[in-house]
Amino acid sequence: MARKIGVLTFHRCINYGSYWQARCLVDGLRARGHDAELLDHRSVAVERAELRCAFQPQLPRRTARSDHPALGLKTRKFVAAIQRLPLSEPFDLDAPERIGGYDAIVVGSDEVWNFQHPWYGSNPIFFGRGIQSERLVSYAASFGNHDAEHGIATDWAGSLSGFSALSVRDDNSRRLIAGALAVDPALVLDPCLQFPDGIPAARTSAPLRTAIVYGHGFPAWFEAAVRRWADRRGVWLVSIGYRNDWADEQRIDAAPADFADAFAGAQAVATNFFHGCVFALRHATPFVCAATPYRLNKLRDLTASLGAARHLVDAATPDGEYDALLGEALDAAVGERMAALRGQSDAFLDQALG
Repeated sequence: MARKIGVLTFHRCINYGSYWQARCLVDGLRARGHDAELLDHRSVAVERAELRCAFQPQLPRRTARSDHPALGLKTRKFVAAIQRLPLSEPFDLDAPERIGGYDAIVVGSDEVWNFQHPWYGSNPIFFGRGIQSERLVSYAASFGNHDAEHGIATDWAGSLSGFSALSVRDDNSRRLIAGALAVDPALVLDPCLQFPDGIPAARTSAPLRTAIVYGHGFPAWFEAAVRRWADRRGVWLVSIGYRNDWADEQRIDAAPADFADAFAGAQAVATNFFHGCVFALRHATPFVCAATPYRLNKLRDLTASLGAARHLVDAATPDGEYDALLGEALDAAVGERMAALRGQSDAFLDQALG
């Protein structure tokens, strides 16, 4: 049965992963026959925080003022792309009672339950407080770097108990829910993997032997290892969205569509971001990832769930392993596990929204 669905997520972040997960989720729900749109919550404080982060994305390391024009252009491209998404009437982030009438509200994906998020953390709306809907569902929600060993406070757990159906995208979040509510939430795919057709194929033919660098704050050993691999193989390294001076080319001002296009045409990916891995997996592109403490939970759980744990490298990983991980096709079992999880995710959505 078709339903009118509002999707509550971090759709206004100046972040490629946040943009694409929001777009893929709402487009995927529409493809299933629902009347879905993103709930356009607004906050002056959040918008100021996003703008500061857009121009200083690598704090505490300061971004050079010479990069500000490119970062400003990137921000304007994001704003334009976000405005083209299917959006509800805007409402204040702190006024969930102003959300219009929907048959169901889907909370997620992204780190909507991360208590440590610098500006969205512990916001009641993402826990369902004040929302009036006959059905409240989470899809691929995450607690981010809030580790399962720290648990969930009773009041937050009480809010989550009001959801009609719960699903998460990583095992850390699954263990948090199971420990707090004594229920086992479904483990589902990030929308970019669940609804991959929402990510366009390459618009243009990419130069031969191009690899994407996506992220910032890479450890020196990772930069050196990827640089050695590129030099050995004659590969051109393109840094998307952020400056990485060890890459050959900087595309700091890339729009969300440019980001997707670059990944679709790349022969390999080097990243330390969750959606760097997701986009590599979406295109079955060889990749390596250095897991930072902030992103360890979701990177570890994503790769483990798909049988791709060997793609998380560390300082002891030898150059020969980079040659294999970046030069050979992904293990066929990765695609098989993804297909199985896609079926599991479909089953959850059928039950939760049916």
